[in-house]
Amino acid sequence: MQEVDCFIAFESDVSRVELPSKFTFPFYYEPHELSLKATEELQRHIVKQEWNRDFGIGEDEGNAVGIMFGVLVVKNHEGHLGYLAAFSGKLAGSNHHDRFVPPVYDILTHDGFFRQEEKHIERLTAEIELLEEAPELWKRRDEFESQSKQSESELTEARNKIKVGKRDRKNQRETAKAELAPEAYGQLEAALVKESLDDQFDFKRLAKKWRSDLSKSKEDLDALLNAIRDLKKERKYSSASTQANMFNHYQFLNQSGESKSLLSIFDHTESKIPPAGAGECAAPKLLQYAYLNKLKPIAMAEFWWGKSPSSEIRKHKQFYPSCRGKCEPILGHMLEGLDVEPNEMLSNLKDEKELDIIFEDEHLVAVNKPAEFLSVPGKEIEDSVYTRVKEKYPDADGPLVVHRLDMSTSGVMLLAKSKDVHKAIQHQFEQRTIKKRYVALLRGELTEKRGEINLPLRVDFHDRPRQLVCHEHGKPARTVWELVETIDGQSLVRFYPITGRTHQLRVHAAHADGLNTPILGDDLYGTKADRLHLHAEQLRFIHPISLEEVTLKVPAPF
Repeated sequence: MQEVDCFIAFESDVSRVELPSKFTFPFYYEPHELSLKATEELQRHIVKQEWNRDFGIGEDEGNAVGIMFGVLVVKNHEGHLGYLAAFSGKLAGSNHHDRFVPPVYDILTHDGFFRQEEKHIERLTAEIELLEEAPELWKRRDEFESQSKQSESELTEARNKIKVGKRDRKNQRETAKAELAPEAYGQLEAALVKESLDDQFDFKRLAKKWRSDLSKSKEDLDALLNAIRDLKKERKYSSASTQANMFNHYQFLNQSGESKSLLSIFDHTESKIPPAGAGECAAPKLLQYAYLNKLKPIAMAEFWWGKSPSSEIRKHKQFYPSCRGKCEPILGHMLEGLDVEPNEMLSNLKDEKELDIIFEDEHLVAVNKPAEFLSVPGKEIEDSVYTRVKEKYPDADGPLVVHRLDMSTSGVMLLAKSKDVHKAIQHQFEQRTIKKRYVALLRGELTEKRGEINLPLRVDFHDRPRQLVCHEHGKPARTVWELVETIDGQSLVRFYPITGRTHQLRVHAAHADGLNTPILGDDLYGTKADRLHLHAEQLRFIHPISLEEVTLKVPAPF
């Protein structure tokens, strides 16, 4: 068992702070007062450190980037409150620093199997690179390519010779039939047949020669390539074996003392294979250390320290939930046995919400979607705009939903009652002829009056439904915006999305290369509030039946 040397007693008096009745739900939470105090103390400690690590906090940020830290408030054997601290991944190239809990498994151990296998794989890679750059390989490859081109050229020339000879012999026969006696024509025919057979024989002999030459050349080349392929197979096997071995060395405990490996935990997920970095986040490290040392978990929080990665939205000192792709399966096991807070997000979804119809005719219906209400059924919640409208119009034969609003966004949402109308309206969305206007309240004052944001987006595969800015693989996303007014340090803005990507307006508002000012209440890219202050205020389109322009508008409730 590890020694309890990472338990940190509170510097301030916390004896009067009421303990939480349940442990923190790590994927959607407000930090408890004890977590806030632990975070304040840890951040003061971080500021004093002289690690060889640039978090990019200063004016000249350069290419530096921050990392995630975490605190776990615990009660020790004597019943005293304190906390544990952890960082995600490595810090300054090391897994070990004073006051911070160790990793669940240290792959950086000098004489560990991972280091040994890593060296073996590096040796294989060096051998492969040496063979791939060997002059002999390039010589054999050039010879084979040269011979292939030459053989194709000579064989093509031979084929053309046969075609020309065949055409000439045909012409000779037609001329000879009219001019020669039967005996003379017979002699000519025999000569022409012999000529045809000679041409075919010459072609076959030439083709046989080139098959032999190319076969020998290919053999010589394959001998070198096969040596490279064999080494690559060995490297691939070694890499897979090392990864599987490493995954089995990551053993995670829960409150009941049950241990599970990464492989067994992720075996129940869709991917089956743990993603890179699984188990290296702060939350699993904290809980593992607590369980190993018989410390009782009380509350937990994770915060970002430093500059945000260019693709993500991370604010210095801001609290964030645990990532779902890497941590949700692991924490699902590690939290077993703890009395955990309910998922507040699901609780909000289950609240009965009114769905006001703002427009309806024989072909279309439009509703004012409430905030924190699904457009279509989710994995755990069936209630949605779709299910409500389907229940109200059971005879509607269309797919109904033409476009969606994010769960947290309120406002105008249009639905079709028939397949033909659905197709016609969807075509307008695809051609971007439908005009959409959103209104949002941003947490901060903008200095410019209007502009356009172009930041391509893709989903964060390790933390759905969060979106990343990705210039390499992201889909184009464009937003035109204008400032309406600034009020008490906040900005009221109108958004005119040209494209309709998931979380487009939220990311474009919060990202450093966008407005760098998150929407008030954005619990994914900013900070929580009573609601996300984003509202689909207006929708303008051509009615597919009457061909008249229709404008639907619902004022923002904030």
